[in-house]
Amino acid sequence: MTSSPHAVHLAQLNVATLLHPLDDPRVKPFVDLLDPVNAAADEAPGFVWRLVGEGAADATGLRPAGENVIVNLSVWESQEALWDFSYRSGHLEVMRRRREWFARHVEAHLALWWIPAGHLPTVAEALERLADLRAHGPSPRAFTFASSHTAAEAAEHLRDARPTAITGEPPGALR
Repeated sequence: MTSSPHAVHLAQLNVATLLHPLDDPRVKPFVDLLDPVNAAADEAPGFVWRLVGEGAADATGLRPAGENVIVNLSVWESQEALWDFSYRSGHLEVMRRRREWFARHVEAHLALWWIPAGHLPTVAEALERLADLRAHGPSPRAFTFASSHTAAEAAEHLRDARPTAITGEPPGALR
């Protein structure tokens, strides 16, 4: 991937606490939606990358935030592209039904942050951004859709991201 030194993408981490294990029949409708929703994301305008477990089609087997917490980590060309996929596609149906499968969060469960184009965030980086948002509230370093910041506002935090080549260390690797 070649990009301008000033090109940026938007990274997002979303965590969800399962009400029941993924193999529980009460969660089967969610599990059945994983493949079609992930395929739609992969084909969505502005989609760049999403975390998947080694040898898996999704990241539900990774549990870096707790045994009953699943993570979704992805990169998008812009905030608008992520918004359109999240709220103007079949993904919205999953969002509407989330209370059937996931506990209501009392603290932030979604973190957005700007990264240099070509950088793939690690799970550790993503969890650190979520922790920053929870501890300090929205800022150019970590924010939400409701309290967004521009890439220009986040410019000093772009240096926080270590460059990673697309062919480098697997971004899903836990360190």
